[in-house]
Amino acid sequence: MSDIQSTAVSDEMMANAIRALSMDAVQKANSGHPGMPMGMADVATVLFTQFLRFDPKRPDWPDRDRFVLSAGHGSMLLYSLLHLTGYDRPGIDDLKNFRQLHSPTAGHPEYGEMPGIETTTGPLGQGLANAVGMALAERMEAARTPDLCDHRTFVIAGDGCLQEGISHEAASLAGHLKLGRLIVLYDDNGISIDGPTDLSFTDDSRMRFEAYGWHTSGVDGHDPEAIAAAIDEAIREDRPSLIACRTTIGFGSPNKSGKASSHGSPLGDEEIALARAELGWDYPPFVIPEDIRAAWLKAGQRSKAQADDWYARFDSLPTDSRAELERRLCGALPARFAKAMDDYIADLLANPQKVATRKASEMALEVINAVIPEMVGGSADLTGSNNTKTKDMGIVSADDFSGGYIHYGVREHGMASAMNGMALHGGFIPYGGTFLVFTDYCRPAIRLSALMKQRVIYVMTHDSIGLGEDGPTHQPVEHLASLRAMPNLYVFRPADVVETAECWKAALEAGETPSILSLTRQGLPQVRLEDAGENLSAKGGYILAEASDGTPKAILLATGSEVSLAMDARSDLEAQGIPTRVVSMPCLELFDAQEAAYKADVLGDHLPDVKRVAVEAGITYGWERYVGREGQIIGMTGFGASAPAGDLFKYFGITADAVVEAVKTRL
Repeated sequence: MSDIQSTAVSDEMMANAIRALSMDAVQKANSGHPGMPMGMADVATVLFTQFLRFDPKRPDWPDRDRFVLSAGHGSMLLYSLLHLTGYDRPGIDDLKNFRQLHSPTAGHPEYGEMPGIETTTGPLGQGLANAVGMALAERMEAARTPDLCDHRTFVIAGDGCLQEGISHEAASLAGHLKLGRLIVLYDDNGISIDGPTDLSFTDDSRMRFEAYGWHTSGVDGHDPEAIAAAIDEAIREDRPSLIACRTTIGFGSPNKSGKASSHGSPLGDEEIALARAELGWDYPPFVIPEDIRAAWLKAGQRSKAQADDWYARFDSLPTDSRAELERRLCGALPARFAKAMDDYIADLLANPQKVATRKASEMALEVINAVIPEMVGGSADLTGSNNTKTKDMGIVSADDFSGGYIHYGVREHGMASAMNGMALHGGFIPYGGTFLVFTDYCRPAIRLSALMKQRVIYVMTHDSIGLGEDGPTHQPVEHLASLRAMPNLYVFRPADVVETAECWKAALEAGETPSILSLTRQGLPQVRLEDAGENLSAKGGYILAEASDGTPKAILLATGSEVSLAMDARSDLEAQGIPTRVVSMPCLELFDAQEAAYKADVLGDHLPDVKRVAVEAGITYGWERYVGREGQIIGMTGFGASAPAGDLFKYFGITADAVVEAVKTRL
């Protein structure tokens, strides 16, 4: 049962503190969503005062319960709760600066702005899917350190979250894996921005989640005893739970409660005055009476003893075990990782391999997964195509969470968002695979990986028209350019087995940047044959082959499968007396981050007559900044076609002969 504590301050009074702060902050900002915080204040009060395990003074306590506000537009609900329960921030001035420049109280909760914000939410459904990843990470951690992992993940989600398609993918996966420590409190208020939800949404959400294998219940969202009983029941379940909380949006507002007008606009001074009277809240804006503040602060101290006990057990671990867990939780890589990768690359240089880079990725992962135990792999039903499972990885299932490989099913978006949740939970480094063309299905989650600075690695294979006969529906042409446009995202396109290993190393060492590994279906020759003594791919671009006389007249820039094509073109050009340099550029973002002098040297900016030609089997957009006005870009200008890969490269003019002709024309 719950640990309900008696107090002279009623649940209603505590909930009204949330309502008042939410009304006042939105009104002062003249922007925001007061309706959801006012409607869900009773549910949130019960959750935070009776069930949620957290310690505001140690907000990073690893075994805390996670709370995710998936309906992120109602951010003032979360900010009010953090303020009232005793977190260092937000202070009252932060609440007064809601939605203002440089304020941590952003319009939607942003991970990293304040402790207590477990994930960035706002794009509806993402928080729910993140929470599935968090709940999955909890089960996996409990299988590894059962004495130190015993927490739950609670979510507040709205009608919008359940309408978004990602909610199906995430909830289906959670039901399949029987993530019983996941509890979703559904704000069933029947209102959306356009008006009543029955304009477009008449699903029976409880029956839908029951079909996924969830436990469901319904409750009056303004009855604290009923809410507590429903959460108690959910806690006893071994299935994930959806509690449909029937609420009134804008609760307490005489003229706007239950209406769309309270959803996304300030109530107005006159209506707020009426709501204060309706709620019996006779206090000025942003003022919380001392007895109510004390009751909330007491609720924030409920779990202090549990946190103390956890840290005592952690401190009593053997030194090596404690250090290893601490390393995983802080995201540091094992010391043995760098040497293992260096040794592996040295072996490749001694024994060259001609393989597709998707296979090269698998080969690198065999080394990586052996030395980084927190790696968690997976695929959206394309394991054999993505090569994401290594030989010693056990399968994660509802009966056994000790493994390190997840079959996500055909759920690309859900997979990507769940990986964000696993990374946010801590203790794991997630990677998952699908075809590069399906980054379109993952893109909203990839964007949030970048925004939240999470080390999530997307293994995207079948990276060009080189996949051949599957045709233009599966051939990515615009995807490299569009992904490169996203801030704080590394897009790697390695040329061979050595660059693939280097790109994996760089991706793992990028602690605050997610990565895309764009990998070929077709086999590629090994172009790196000499020990460079450093990770050249981590520079983003480098001189792979210099002109025979050291002073190039032509510089060929390429990525991925086109690097070997550029090397063939170089051989032809050199034979015709044209000194030619080849520059491999596996990651444009990392190259752009290098010092100006290095970039100028690689691109030959000091050579006034040099001609540059870039070649990549994708849309040419973006390469202009490297080749200059006198250069040329060889690539795709439209969609692909269905044919064998070799025929396609010839048909679209992405050949060594085309590169040679482009150079000779420019010269």
